[in-house]
Amino acid sequence: MTSSAEGIGARVTRREDKRFVTGKGRYTDDMTVPGMAHAAFVRSPHAHAKVTSLDASAARAMPGVEAVLTSEELVADGVGNLICGWMIHSKDGSPMKMGAWRALEGDTVRHVGQAVAVVVADTPARARDAADAVVVEYEPLDAVVDALDALKPGAPQLHPEAEGNLIYDWEIGDQATTDAAFASAAHVTRMEIRNNRLVPNAMEPRAALASYDEAEEHYTLWTTSQNPHVARLVLSAFYNIAPEHKLRVIAPDVGGGFGSKIFIYPEEMVCLWASKKTGLPVKWAADRTEAFLTDAHGRDHHSEAELALDADNRITGFRVKTVANLGAYMSLFSSSVPTYLYATLLSGQYAIPAIHANVKAVYTNTTPVDAYRGAGRPEATYLVERVMETAAREVGMDPAEFRRKNFVRSFPHQTPVIMCYDAGDYDASLDAALQAIDYAGFAARKAEAASRGKLRGIGFSCYIEACGIAPSQAVGSLGAGVGLWESAEVRVNPVGTIEVLTGSHSHGQGHETTFAQLVSDRFGVGLDTVSIVHGDTDKVQFGMGTYGSRSGAVGMSAIVKALDKVEAKAKKLAAHLMEAAEGDITLEGGTFKVAGTDKELPFFQVALAAYTAHNMPEGMEPGLKEGAFYDPTNFTFPAGTYICEVEIDPDTGKTEIVDFVAADDFGTIINPMIVEGQVHGGLTQGIGQALLENAAYDEDGQLLSGSYMDYCMPRADDVPSYRLMTTVTTCPGNPLGMKGCGEAGAIGSPPAVINAITDAIGSNDLVMPATPAAVWQAIRQGRTAEAAE
Repeated sequence: MTSSAEGIGARVTRREDKRFVTGKGRYTDDMTVPGMAHAAFVRSPHAHAKVTSLDASAARAMPGVEAVLTSEELVADGVGNLICGWMIHSKDGSPMKMGAWRALEGDTVRHVGQAVAVVVADTPARARDAADAVVVEYEPLDAVVDALDALKPGAPQLHPEAEGNLIYDWEIGDQATTDAAFASAAHVTRMEIRNNRLVPNAMEPRAALASYDEAEEHYTLWTTSQNPHVARLVLSAFYNIAPEHKLRVIAPDVGGGFGSKIFIYPEEMVCLWASKKTGLPVKWAADRTEAFLTDAHGRDHHSEAELALDADNRITGFRVKTVANLGAYMSLFSSSVPTYLYATLLSGQYAIPAIHANVKAVYTNTTPVDAYRGAGRPEATYLVERVMETAAREVGMDPAEFRRKNFVRSFPHQTPVIMCYDAGDYDASLDAALQAIDYAGFAARKAEAASRGKLRGIGFSCYIEACGIAPSQAVGSLGAGVGLWESAEVRVNPVGTIEVLTGSHSHGQGHETTFAQLVSDRFGVGLDTVSIVHGDTDKVQFGMGTYGSRSGAVGMSAIVKALDKVEAKAKKLAAHLMEAAEGDITLEGGTFKVAGTDKELPFFQVALAAYTAHNMPEGMEPGLKEGAFYDPTNFTFPAGTYICEVEIDPDTGKTEIVDFVAADDFGTIINPMIVEGQVHGGLTQGIGQALLENAAYDEDGQLLSGSYMDYCMPRADDVPSYRLMTTVTTCPGNPLGMKGCGEAGAIGSPPAVINAITDAIGSNDLVMPATPAAVWQAIRQGRTAEAAE
């Protein structure tokens, strides 16, 4: 740990925020190139229909229209179908059933908003007007939007490849051992649990600007991507858009992602193809309606869960059946979310000897579903923590002590569902949260609320997540189509300034600050001498991007490896220049020193000597630049305890969160201020899911919550002033001891909120979102049930 005010552990203000808050950010839609045209997509108004005809003659004749392009031309030019990049096999060994997904559909549309043609015109308005003039005739087909309905005999069939709409029927764990645990259980808790569908709603909608240089036969794509290198790989290797060395992908400033900008969408593909087709640069920027209809949605699980306890209230078995709605098509990483990112976390923080989970993934006539902040971990935590709270109530045990009784305490701990927890102290987080919430005083607060006619409740969530999404060999064996390492290059310039090129991508995480803090801490240089370069495939050789809270544990670990190499070379050069033994050289406060002497050289002088190359050790190459790849040895496992306290008006069902405590273990923290901001954002998103947000469809597949008039986002008065604290167990699997923090708030908060509400109203029959109407109805149903008894 450095004593510097800018190094590891310092609360440094984010350097990038100056340009953001002053309107100087450079987003994809800010980019312009000479001769740029604009794209507008013709989209299906039907959730399921045959395309019987398409007449673009009127549109092509409109002023400013350069082209109207259709699926027929796309297919003729050999543009490939979109793919899912993670292979899952069913329990019978058969591969998942991936339906064909064209960037422009000319045969059968399978969700509202699917593109059937694109108009390219000289202005956005003319492009939209011409798109409205394209006449498409459809033969409507029956639609299905609920995953359970999609599995029923006679349900509308989406893809010929997937009989009965079943994508895969997958399992994990030992079924026989788990069944035996239930056969001998003293108590079994059973629940049906619904995890509601969400729309990501990043601040910046998706956008793309594609430019084809005919002379060089080279493409450039500016896009709102969390992983531009993976985008280039997929566009070249699978979609046949361009050879990889002839395609540059740039992700400039990106206004939030939350997972929804990991994937390749039809619009980016079509813009690149249309640029070559028309000979013009082509820009497309989504409006918010398009975002609701086409951005990959999140969550949407139906589950049945059973928890077996022995006579001492220790967990002996856990059995889960989940049906996951993946929408109309398989998005890039969709198959992994309800399998290896979900079921592998069903042990929670608990020592459960036997677990078995069965997951069925299903097609429906809805927007495709993929990773959304937490990606499988929120679904697992919600299920585990709702069941844990319910079980504690059923056996008459304090929910905190029931959890404590079943905590894992010996590490490393091998769960029955693949994961091996490397380090943790779950009691420490629980104790910190209990003290902060004043748990002992809750009964008095509940009584005081009752005197005012209000219902007060308290709810717990002890979450754990797996971050880093690694190592590559392990995820490869589980079906991942790519490795999940990260790269870095550290360039020390002749005057001692430093450039760090990273394969991670920042879209709100503050990498330009935290990554520079790491370098400052290591070399003792000022933050203003360090620049972070990312998001450009022509500048950074390759990288895997940012998702799964991997930027610290994986991305920064790659930087550490590169810094190690730079420091080793610089020390060798410094030893030569000062005529000292290499082992006697130290680097302190930006100065190389010879131990036990007054000899020293500032960092910039050693850097300059590396480039003048007048006096180098024999065999040493000039320059001071090193690269590294880092592939983790294990996942990391952030964990914590969240406690929510609510007060409910029984006459209206309105819920007020009166207190919320979050005690997290993120391992080593680089910048506490940035971590707190990440947790605040995650908690707010989780509370939004618990109380407000829901992507609702009618039976015909029309999205009923397709705007902010109908899809309720959390506002400032919906959330409390959070109280955050951290406990620390360092991760043994990476050089910095980091675990990750970006998704924790969204993972741990929904069950804490719902557990608090159900505690307050005395009824467990409640699904997310717990709107005032839903809570009011649950209270009435609970009173009716009590009266009947």
